[in-house]
Amino acid sequence: MGSRRFLLVLGILVFIAGLVVSLPARVAVALISQPGIAVSGVSGSVWKGTAEEASVAGIYLRDLKWDASILPMFTGKLAYRIEATPVSGFVETDLRIGLDRTIYLSDFAAAMPLQILAGVQNAQALGGNASAQFERVEIVGDLAVAADGVIQVADLVMPEVARDSIGSYRADFNTQNNGIVASIEDTDGILDLAGSLQIRTDRTYQFLAQVILTSKTPAAVRQQIQRLPPPNARGQYELREEGQF
Repeated sequence: MGSRRFLLVLGILVFIAGLVVSLPARVAVALISQPGIAVSGVSGSVWKGTAEEASVAGIYLRDLKWDASILPMFTGKLAYRIEATPVSGFVETDLRIGLDRTIYLSDFAAAMPLQILAGVQNAQALGGNASAQFERVEIVGDLAVAADGVIQVADLVMPEVARDSIGSYRADFNTQNNGIVASIEDTDGILDLAGSLQIRTDRTYQFLAQVILTSKTPAAVRQQIQRLPPPNARGQYELREEGQF
């Protein structure tokens, strides 16, 4: 009797596992669909599949591919290798989702034009080309609480500062106890800039930088910088921005 019961339970488990493994991706997408996420042209299964187009938080992607990893699931995490293509460039990462819905990214690499952020609030007018390489990123809700990696931006355009490029920059991100800290510097000499960005777990942020004008500084940018309070004895202007989001 006991062996029959065991076989019955085993049969039910195998049946359920078969349903999950073969669950069409389009059904899974419908089940987990949330505001700000849209996916179309879905094929394959929840474990391995593709989507022709996707929009996540206003960022448009195409040729989305995913492939599940089985072993992390024994620790209570969904795990995937993700690849996608923006309008130009690429995005690829290992993605894990915990039972508490915390999102973990590792081996994250991307390259894309900043114009891809046209659908993101407060970033519509940015221009230039960005590349990113992160060992890890941890996201709780809609807030990144850990990030270790590098972002580089070439030929940054911020129309509120100047119509033309205001230079190229590098930001090195590191995780600290109370949030994320990034050191920022120019890489092409249009401005001599050294600064830092702090993003705290209480959703406050602070950007602080010292800027020196150079012979390469465009006239429009020079005029904007010279509107700041007078420089110190070293000729450094201070840029400061802080708030909460």
